This record gives sequence, C-alpha cells and structure tokens, in this order.
Amino acid sequence: MKNRNKIALVVSLVFSMSLLFMEKVQAQRCLPGMQGIELRGGTVDGFRQEKNKEAFYLGAAISKYVSGGNKWVFGAEYLQKNYDYKETAIPVSAFTAEGGYYYNFLSDGSKTVFTSLGLSALGGYETCNWDDDVLYDGSTLTSEGAFIYGGAATLEIETYLSDRIVLILSVRERMLLGSSVGKFHTQVGVSLKFIIN
Repeated sequence: MKNRNKIALVVSLVFSMSLLFMEKVQAQRCLPGMQGIELRGGTVDGFRQEKNKEAFYLGAAISKYVSGGNKWVFGAEYLQKNYDYKETAIPVSAFTAEGGYYYNFLSDGSKTVFTSLGLSALGGYETCNWDDDVLYDGSTLTSEGAFIYGGAATLEIETYLSDRIVLILSVRERMLLGSSVGKFHTQVGVSLKFIIN
C-alpha cells in the first residue's frame, strides 16, 4: 500500500511539473528578439480554374519579434499572373522586396493564436512576357518591363503547431505604382514559419 501511495505521489508530481513546464514553454512565444524564417505561397486576385488564368505568388521572409507580439518582417516575393491572348497566355511577373511592421491586436491566453495587421513598403521589377515584345503571331506588346513601388496591407492569423513551427493564413492587398497592367492585387495565402532562436 505504501508503494502505491509513493507511486501516486510521484506520478502527480511529474504531472504537475509537466503542466508547469508546458505553461512556461507557451509563455516563451513571440518574445522580443525571437526570429523566424517564413515560406509563403498562395493565389492572386481570386481562385481561377480556367486554362490560361493561373495567378500565384511564392516568397520567403524573415521576421523579428518586438514587444507585445508585434514584429518586423523583411522578405521577397515572386508573383505571376497570366493574361489571355487568343489561345495562349501572356505572363506578367513581378519580383518584389518587402519591409514592414505587423501589429498584434488579438491573441488567446495560451499564446497559440495571434492575429496581426501589417503595413509594408514594396519595391521591385515587373516584366511582361519576360520582356519579349514580339508575340508568336507577330503582334507587338506595348507593355514593357518597369520598376514598381508601393505598399501592402496584410491581415494574418498565426497558429502555433509546435513551439518552433507556425502556420499562417493571410490576406493581403498590394498597391504598386509603375505597373503597366494593374496597380492593385489581392493575395490569399498560407505560410509556414520556423522559429530559429
């Protein structure tokens, strides 16, 4: 009987310590100075299923947390949107760099889910048909490659899958001046972030 009491006492102590340790681990999220590497991807201007209407983006970013779960984000993205031309498509591609600040305005008590609003400055280069002005049928494109600049507003929800892996869902509106085909683009995407320190 004494052995059972000792075992029960040890099990309850281990369980209590694990709960205490879990709370400490959760409290170590989004602390000032923590950094993460993020891989992004998603769709641009809606979900299209037609043959020549692909529109997507891919990117990577580094985030550095400051107080209150807020963070600075620096990254790069590749965005491609195809435009119909007869039975083919003309690709318009943009390469952009980003620098921005994301404000955490809502999080749960366990520090598992964070909701942030971000404002970013963007700059880069846009190319139409990879700067090839003459199309397959001899027509000439009037849109040319150009430097683009502007900003973006982003709403994102971060969910911690573990203490080092974060799933992010985001909606972003980009406004880029200098583009010959469109100034506004809406991105809906998903990201995986890996906390590196």
